[in-house]
Amino acid sequence: MASCATGTEAAIRAAACRDGDAAAHLKLISVLVIFLTSVLGISGPVLLARYFQGKPLYDKAVLVIKCFAAGVILSTSLVHVLPEAFESLADCQVSSRHPWKDFPFAGLVTLIGVITALLVDLTASEHMGHGGGGGGGGGMEYIPVGGEAVGGLEMKEGKFGADLEIQERKEEEIVKMKQRLVSQVLEIGIIFHSVIIGVTMGMSQNQCTIRPLIAALSFHQIFEGLGLGGCIAQAGFKAGTVVYMCLMFAVTTPLGIVLGMMIFAATGYDDQNPNALIMEGLLGSLSSGILIYMALVDLIALDFFHNKMLTTADESGSKLKKLCFVALVLGSASMSLLALWA
Repeated sequence: MASCATGTEAAIRAAACRDGDAAAHLKLISVLVIFLTSVLGISGPVLLARYFQGKPLYDKAVLVIKCFAAGVILSTSLVHVLPEAFESLADCQVSSRHPWKDFPFAGLVTLIGVITALLVDLTASEHMGHGGGGGGGGGMEYIPVGGEAVGGLEMKEGKFGADLEIQERKEEEIVKMKQRLVSQVLEIGIIFHSVIIGVTMGMSQNQCTIRPLIAALSFHQIFEGLGLGGCIAQAGFKAGTVVYMCLMFAVTTPLGIVLGMMIFAATGYDDQNPNALIMEGLLGSLSSGILIYMALVDLIALDFFHNKMLTTADESGSKLKKLCFVALVLGSASMSLLALWA
């Protein structure tokens, strides 16, 4: 268990960094900078998708972007969010009290996040399976007796071809609905994470911590925006929904910073207050569980094992699969590297 005692030198250095006016000035700058970088990150894949839609390489490019996005989101959950949640609940001000010292709550809440994401997935999949029309009779066809055999056979073949085309369109629509669900649940998990980042930064009075965080979080939002934007681009939302989802991502962290500043002004709680640490740890664990599930199940497994472009046995499918794997690794590595600063 960590000790709450601090050395004299560390205490003097911490006191010198605590400047409310300077911290408030930096936080106001960060609101604008993080908003602009968030817009840049999430709008990039969306605008590219709109521009290249219908072009020969469009589907492959979106798939590669989505694999990069999956790596970013997986790294965000495992390298950024989850360790910070454990660290918050392991702080000596929290872990020295009941019930926090008796049970690993960070792991439990992460598990709850995974199971919750699975439940949402199952419920939506069941709804999509039962939705969608189709004629009555459970797929049985009424074939009239009589008439020429050849003519009847041609009618059956024509009917079968039409039914097959309808079935393919229905399957494509189900895939689109699944992609939209993934994007929406993914955004919920990322918004949780963004609120935590923003509130924590807004409550902090340590200018020495805030200054490097502005640059690090700017890159963080760009990569996270690329991840979410890639999923939104593939889901095929209407323009109004796309704008709304992009705006929600862009404003969440800045609004979290403002909310953190308001909490500090109203309560005097800073980012080291035990109650703030508990809330940060629990919300971080929940969002981490959601993001882990979405990255592994709904992004990586779905594309690498069920996407038609990656499951073909020809040479082009093999090359595309390797390219997607490289994109996944690059996304994971780039986001993991940011853990050195934020």
